[in-house]
Amino acid sequence: MTTDQPTALTSSLPAPRSAPGEQPAPAPDPAPRGGFLARAFGITALLSAAGSGLGLLRDLLLARYFGANQGTDAFLVAWTVPETAAPLLIEDAMSFLMVPAFALALVLREEDPDAPDPVRQLVRATLPWLLLALSGLALAAALGAPQLVELLAPGLPDPGLAVTCTRITAVTVLPFGVAGYLAAALRAHHRFTAPAGIYVVYNLGILAVLLALHAALGVRSAALGVAAGSLLMAGLLVGPFLRRLRGGPPGAGRGRRSRKALVLMPLALLPVGAFTLTRQSQVFVERYLGSALPPGTISHLNYAAKVSQLAMTAGILICTVTFPLVARALAAGDLATARDRVEKDLGQAAAVVLLGTAFLMACAPSVVSLLFERGAFGPRDTAATAAVIRVYSFGLPAQALIGVMIRPYFSLRPVVRRADDPRTEDGRRRLLDWYPAFVMVLGLAVTVVTGLLATPAFGALGLAAGNAAGITTTAALLLRGLVLRGIPLRLRRVLGGHGRLVAAAAGATVLGTAAAGLAADPLLSTLLGGLTVALAFAALGTGFGAREVRGPVLAAARVAGPARWILPGQSAGQAPNPPTLAEEGKRPHGQ
Repeated sequence: MTTDQPTALTSSLPAPRSAPGEQPAPAPDPAPRGGFLARAFGITALLSAAGSGLGLLRDLLLARYFGANQGTDAFLVAWTVPETAAPLLIEDAMSFLMVPAFALALVLREEDPDAPDPVRQLVRATLPWLLLALSGLALAAALGAPQLVELLAPGLPDPGLAVTCTRITAVTVLPFGVAGYLAAALRAHHRFTAPAGIYVVYNLGILAVLLALHAALGVRSAALGVAAGSLLMAGLLVGPFLRRLRGGPPGAGRGRRSRKALVLMPLALLPVGAFTLTRQSQVFVERYLGSALPPGTISHLNYAAKVSQLAMTAGILICTVTFPLVARALAAGDLATARDRVEKDLGQAAAVVLLGTAFLMACAPSVVSLLFERGAFGPRDTAATAAVIRVYSFGLPAQALIGVMIRPYFSLRPVVRRADDPRTEDGRRRLLDWYPAFVMVLGLAVTVVTGLLATPAFGALGLAAGNAAGITTTAALLLRGLVLRGIPLRLRRVLGGHGRLVAAAAGATVLGTAAAGLAADPLLSTLLGGLTVALAFAALGTGFGAREVRGPVLAAARVAGPARWILPGQSAGQAPNPPTLAEEGKRPHGQ
């Protein structure tokens, strides 16, 4: 394990604060921390939970109205367009590119407030071209719908319905891209409320159209709802974005020309886009192989994926809130702060996702029965979906860790750079730009091979197993790549903490499965299993010394218990002070 910076990185960033013998790099004004992070996470979590709840209601209505049949399979093939556009244009690629870009613009604004505003310069240089490109992509997707359907699901019994739905959902490309761009700008300014609300209005739009038109238009109403919801997403962010843009320094745009202006680097788009599209290709593999399986298989995979991804929501929210802080630290050359934040995010995200994974593995049958088993969705659909969820769950921790790691990785290569930055573009740096896409291709290859080998014997379970194996391979390789990129993670510390969390989750799964089996009623079974999983995870995590579990458990015990807990080195009556990041780095992990 090394903490040295790669040579290619040395010339592209200011000297890190932690570099011995060097002057500290100029840093932006201190970003809001502490209470701000808690409030931002709370707001984001609340609105994201509302959006996820509405999304679950959307899936429940789809299951109730249309079940799992050829019609839903056709719609889900069409839904591949917004499913691909959302991570590319909202959640992943656009965020990876534009949050660091706006973070750098804000750093330059703080360093030279009398110069022309770099934030407005960035918007003028990027937004018009983005709108033009998005309009072209939306038109191409609509015109090429027959070819897309044939490519994605050649065995579909009713391709005509899928083509119609695909042409409708192609509209989403433009508003999704606009929403992603505006959300990235607002998060870089530490404004999280409006970006967190986009999936609330998105799903409200889908639900409104679905409820009003499902009887008249069938599954086409769901496609129309997706298009309407995407327009609402973009509309929600326009006002807050314009207010932030107009709220720059009073002299912005009228001062002298700054030597610290921004230079656009369009080629930085390619590795980010390649990674995101390759990651999303796992869905294409499932659609392709699933189309040759019995009708309803694609729908079972979709319902299972939607439920499984709920376990990742809170984990991803952590790095969504902290990503602007990491990006600004890297823009200022503060690698030590960025490393500490990334390590903390990795541990917290793993703890949250592993708790959710244990719950899903223990309670999958009762959860699916409780949520979906009504109307056209029968017991056989419940059994098939629950089995897929349990297999999918093996890949959830890797999904969350990739979400944490990829953000700082691409922050070191934003789509803009300083005009006075004499960076060198050697071969090693260019190869490292493509490292995430390369390891994602390797993971996709594992997914394809596993799916091809396992699908004939295990059907949908084979596809789910391929998904879990491929994404886990990618996560392991990307963890090493983050160190190569220049963020000196303490890998032994990180992996040791994750090992403790995995052990706690495994024990909680065994105990939760036993408890869930004590009741036949789905609601009671879910409550028993979930409570057992939570208590077991807390107890085992604390006993194993997992810092991400032990800290909150002891804090809760101090608040709830009648007696004060006395920690090592703390005298009676002394208020406990949480360790700082620097102190935590000097202590054995979990102590």
